[in-house]
Amino acid sequence: MSPPGGGEPSGALEEGIARNFGSFAAFKKQFSEAAMGQFGSGWAWLVKKPDGKLAIEKTPNADTPLARGEHPLLTCDVWEHAYYIDYRNERGKYIHAFWKVVNWEWVASNNA
Repeated sequence: MSPPGGGEPSGALEEGIARNFGSFAAFKKQFSEAAMGQFGSGWAWLVKKPDGKLAIEKTPNADTPLARGEHPLLTCDVWEHAYYIDYRNERGKYIHAFWKVVNWEWVASNNA
């Protein structure tokens, strides 16, 4: 995350997202839905699978894609403690704000 973050990725990450999700808009929608759909505490993830494909996953509690040999590129913490002070129980507003601080350069550096 970065205060001047947000926007969209570029380069190889942008190409990978387009290849695997159709467009950045489609990726963002699917990722947000995964974050909203995670019941209770957990995470939404953009991961690189062992075959190199990008995927969106959601995990409960302390589960992590690392346990399945996947490489996390981006995560959104949807444990209530991550957003309750600022957003109370409005997870959707938190997820909307999340996109404004994503550090795409850092995410791209993990995609190498």
